[in-house]
Amino acid sequence: MAVGMVRSDYVMDARRDRLVITASALGTVFEWYDFYIYGVLAPIIGRTFFPTDNPTVELLYTLAGFAIGFAFRPIGAMLFGYLGDRLGRKYTFLATIVLMGVATAGVGLTPSAASIGIAAPIILIGLRIAQGLALGGEYGGAAIYVAEHAPPGKRGFYTSFIQAGVIGGFVLSLIVVVGTQAIVGPAVWAAWGWRIPFILSLALLGISLWMRLMLRESPVFTAMKAAGAQAKNPLKEAFTAPGNRRRMLVAMIGIAAGFTVIAYTVMFQALYFLQNGLHVSPGMAQLLVGGSAFFGVGSFIFFGWLSDRVGRRKPILIGYALVLVLALPLYQFMGHVANPALEAAAVRAPVVVSGSDCRFDPFAKVQPTACGKLLDHFSKRGIPYDKQEAAVPGVAIGGKAVADLDPAGLDRALAAAGYPGGAVTPDWPAAALVFGALLILWILSGATYGPVAALLSEYFPARIRYSSLSIPYHIGTGYFGGFLPLVSQYIVARTGDPYAGLWYTLAVVALALVTCLIGLPETKDRPLDA
Repeated sequence: MAVGMVRSDYVMDARRDRLVITASALGTVFEWYDFYIYGVLAPIIGRTFFPTDNPTVELLYTLAGFAIGFAFRPIGAMLFGYLGDRLGRKYTFLATIVLMGVATAGVGLTPSAASIGIAAPIILIGLRIAQGLALGGEYGGAAIYVAEHAPPGKRGFYTSFIQAGVIGGFVLSLIVVVGTQAIVGPAVWAAWGWRIPFILSLALLGISLWMRLMLRESPVFTAMKAAGAQAKNPLKEAFTAPGNRRRMLVAMIGIAAGFTVIAYTVMFQALYFLQNGLHVSPGMAQLLVGGSAFFGVGSFIFFGWLSDRVGRRKPILIGYALVLVLALPLYQFMGHVANPALEAAAVRAPVVVSGSDCRFDPFAKVQPTACGKLLDHFSKRGIPYDKQEAAVPGVAIGGKAVADLDPAGLDRALAAAGYPGGAVTPDWPAAALVFGALLILWILSGATYGPVAALLSEYFPARIRYSSLSIPYHIGTGYFGGFLPLVSQYIVARTGDPYAGLWYTLAVVALALVTCLIGLPETKDRPLDA
């Protein structure tokens, strides 16, 4: 039977469909919980596995480990995409969730660098690679499995729960972190309590496996297998089928890269911006980002539902355009209300660092020049600064030269100029305004992310769908999105501007918008069994 003629007489069943959505979405929640918990706990992971005397260096090393997990996602996509197109959707995403759960628990059980030295970060990176491989196969399997069960006209709505599950994993990771901190207390949390959220993944793994084992194979794959229409080498065919390389390129840049940098800008970049750039207390920053994500996740389901009526393309294009217009003003608004004393001090008494060689390497343990050491001090404190050339190194705060350039002298000069010291907790009116700004960003993320699983499932042929969807998805999300926390924080550290990291987001979203305008067709109502 020709591939294009494969059809399924599978009868839709409401009870079974609810189980399909619940099991697939909950599995996605748990798997992304496992992946995100590393990013949420980046500062404490840095202190444990990459100890230095510089918190900025520790954070950047940890975010490099975070990025490595994303870097291996395309390899996992190729491996599990091949298996998913050859062996089936169900058993492939059962394998991915087992690998993810075991690797995540392993992070919580790995001894610190103080205990076993260099072996600790090596083991950690190995576990991050395993997580990346697992996640490379998870999303494509879950998205396709749900899409291939969805009744006509509800594909966007059904698959939007998979998209919501990704954000649900982030929310769950914050809930578990905050809850564990409250239960065990600060001392136990710092000593070993931070490991509990990682080890908890074993319980989540058990729940997810139990639910997914009740599922049957996708009706589209079952019909395709019965007809003998499976691809013999789906990985090869993904790159050689007529027009498929172009489709994969559009999916990678126009879809995966675009929506991922938006999502991570409101997840991780916002979290680090509040904590490091605005000096908001970690607990309040997590509450604001996690709470806004909890209320914003409904927008993912709404825009998935809406895409069944207006098409997949329109919400994504409008969302990209609005992000380009609103992202920077919303971040500036948060900076204005979250820590007004810091903003006022930066305007009233700007910090200018001068010298003849102001090289600054955020990864260096010790800066090579006198000017670089001054920049390092302000970077550690999260104080914005400007640089200028001068014969000798120096610092001016509010136009007044600082005589004592030792760290203690610089801190006294900052305090005298009105710069607040330590973390701040915004009052509730200010916190509500920050929450509102984050919620707007989440809604824009929902517009660009909610329709994606349906769109990508419709975009690629059934016989090579798992491979064709997973590879560009994970290259786009892994390399463009996964490196966003590292790249954005590196830019901030190099420039001294807490808003500078947003330029990476805006550049990628602009590229995605142009790619979609030129190359993305409307896919709504395309048959999935062809």
